[in-house]
Amino acid sequence: MTPALYEADFNLWIEETAKTLKAGDFGALDLENLIEEIESMGRNNRREVRSRLIVLMLHLLKWKYQPEKQSNSWIYTIKEQRLQLRLIMEDSPSLKPFAEDVLDKCYQEARKEAIEETNLPASVLPLERPFTQAEILRTGWFPSPE
Repeated sequence: MTPALYEADFNLWIEETAKTLKAGDFGALDLENLIEEIESMGRNNRREVRSRLIVLMLHLLKWKYQPEKQSNSWIYTIKEQRLQLRLIMEDSPSLKPFAEDVLDKCYQEARKEAIEETNLPASVLPLERPFTQAEILRTGWFPSPE
């Protein structure tokens, strides 16, 4: 298999790579691109965890600090982000410690977005994360309004 196939038809390259791996013909693998794709998969999984945590905390902040605007769409978004995070971590349990490690950074991003989206004064939203990791991920939990 040649690197040219990777450039010409990515899906076909994936199919051929899988066949080559199953056949045990490791010498025929396009190792450079295979390594790149495997590393990319890990980055994408971590990026998705961060993205979903930011969206989830953004909506939890809006729920807490704009109770008059609470809506079914916010409930749906919170439920969906929790579900997807749970599914990701069930598939890849090693991402649980990663989520813990990035939670505070994700909160800072969510806080910035909440300030922009809600037009609330920055002083209203705490600098430190007001929710525990368990609360953030707990199905059915919503913060009490301020």
